[in-house]
Amino acid sequence: ILTLADRFPPSRLFFICATLGAFCNLGLLIDSNTLNFILSIRFLTGFFLAGIYPVGMKIAADYYNKGLGKSLSFLVGALVLGTALPHILNAFPSWSSPQHVIFGTSLLAIVGGLTMVLFVPKGPYSIEKKEFQWNAITTIFKNKKFNKAAIGYFGHMWELYTFWAYVPIIIGFYASLNSVEHFNIPLLSFFVIAIGSLGCVLSGFMSSHFRSKRITLIALSVSGICCLISPLSYSFSPALFLLFLLIWGIAVIADSPIFSSLIAKNAVPKLKGTALTIVNGIGFSITIISIQLVSFLSEIFSIQSLLVPLILGPIIGLLAMRKF
Repeated sequence: ILTLADRFPPSRLFFICATLGAFCNLGLLIDSNTLNFILSIRFLTGFFLAGIYPVGMKIAADYYNKGLGKSLSFLVGALVLGTALPHILNAFPSWSSPQHVIFGTSLLAIVGGLTMVLFVPKGPYSIEKKEFQWNAITTIFKNKKFNKAAIGYFGHMWELYTFWAYVPIIIGFYASLNSVEHFNIPLLSFFVIAIGSLGCVLSGFMSSHFRSKRITLIALSVSGICCLISPLSYSFSPALFLLFLLIWGIAVIADSPIFSSLIAKNAVPKLKGTALTIVNGIGFSITIISIQLVSFLSEIFSIQSLLVPLILGPIIGLLAMRKF
């Protein structure tokens, strides 16, 4: 609403939000924590994340006029690796306590913020906009192509973070159901999530040779099929089950940099950062609904069929991009 990403140096905003988010995260380690305090600092951690992910995409858009899809593929790939990192911290006995994971993630956030503010100056395609624009949100959503890309992104977000949140749970359930004792669940969770960075980079390179629409349709179709057949995967052999999750891990995120690129390209140039932030804000709000729905359904249905409702996201994405 305040259009901060377009009115102030984005690298500085990134650093401030990364640092404040890291300190809020460290607040979990205070011995005298109450439930209300924990909920408050988790809220603030998420609040400050809004100054990192979309602002990072704004910085990329300021550096690239052509080839934005490819540059965003590396940026979103970095997001995927960052999402997976806590799992690999948790995979090793010397780091597997919650305290170590919390401290490690906070330290990485501060290092990331410092790297941005020290080594990433304002991009050559940055457009100055100092004044506050009260009707920025309504202006942003006047472009029909922008709206279709945004709706496609919203469908993508319905599936993405719920899948990531449930990866350790479904791997653990498969192991118990099939009496598999050798699974290192945090390590396998890391690989299933982290391989999405490869999907991002591949889609970025493909965007130089194929239409963006085609890439999003393929990724949405594959991840939608994975949602649909997920109940059957628990009868697969361990190797086939892990291969299935790795394919899903690639497809579920491969369209994200393409959607972000389409959103940035079709946004009002002076409101590019605000447009990315607003669309991301709505997208992450959708993930709350999705995760809560699956959590509610887990008390009614078996884990095998829990992720089938995620197919709603790819369907919405496919319908939005069909006539893009």
